[in-house]
Amino acid sequence: MKQTDKIYIAGHRGMVGSAILRNLQEKGFHNFVLKSSAELDLRNQQAVTTFFETEKPDYVFLAAAKVGGIQANNTLRAEFLYDNLMIQNNVIHAAYLHKVKKLMFLGSSCIYPKLAPQPLKESYLLSGYLEETNEPYAIAKISGIKMCESYRRQYGCDFISVMPTNLYGPNDNYNLNNSHVMPALIRKFHEAKEQNAPFVEMWGTGTPLREFLHANDMADACVFLMQNYSNEQHVNIGTGTDISIKDLALLIQSVVGYTGEIKHDLSKPDGTPRKLMDVSLLHSLGWKHNIELKEGIEQVYADFKQKENVKVW
Repeated sequence: MKQTDKIYIAGHRGMVGSAILRNLQEKGFHNFVLKSSAELDLRNQQAVTTFFETEKPDYVFLAAAKVGGIQANNTLRAEFLYDNLMIQNNVIHAAYLHKVKKLMFLGSSCIYPKLAPQPLKESYLLSGYLEETNEPYAIAKISGIKMCESYRRQYGCDFISVMPTNLYGPNDNYNLNNSHVMPALIRKFHEAKEQNAPFVEMWGTGTPLREFLHANDMADACVFLMQNYSNEQHVNIGTGTDISIKDLALLIQSVVGYTGEIKHDLSKPDGTPRKLMDVSLLHSLGWKHNIELKEGIEQVYADFKQKENVKVW
């Protein structure tokens, strides 16, 4: 990938896509084609085809997706399945038709079976039942992996897939109706501190274990793999370490400086008991994360407070 090559980042305004854009810019890449969802609806096959015909990108990072936490995944099941299938089908097929040099498809750790052995090896894909609450999203992402694999086998396309673990970072979503666990807890603890509330309520028991990777590290891994990896095997991107949701809450509470109580809403689901990535393949290729969890939370809380001042979620 040369610095003059035309690069299309689908989803460049989201947390994932914007991190990839920043990383590429820092490395001297400058020939980007960027379209917001308002400018280009990736669910519209004709619009996507016309875009690829006109722009002819050399490299594609497919980071656009309909995403959300447990509540959004579980209540908007049809949307999560339809929208994500349409987005990735249109972009991957157009990349094939218009001879894109290389495409990277970004999935999610939820593709793995609910009760798969830990840590999650790439080979565990399709070895068991999925977590019920995010099954539609996971099925869409699994389809994307298999599309890249199949287009590579049938047409010789250099399409690769990566599966990041739970991400956090700049441009995260802090809307409590559809955010992930870390931004939700950051907002809850911040608002409880501001309002001097006696307690913060968190979903579930707090016992599930989760792995968290800063979006800047994820982006660096993606750019590294785009330049150094070419195989049909999808690659896990993570830290290789995890933390319980309760301990995460205590860490965020400490960073925010909230002194009240934490209460558990046991009527709410826990989700998958554990989702720890096996990142031995990624490490063997020569990449390892740089930002540890406490440092990362301090960074995103500072970013959140800036947005909170102007009420941008």
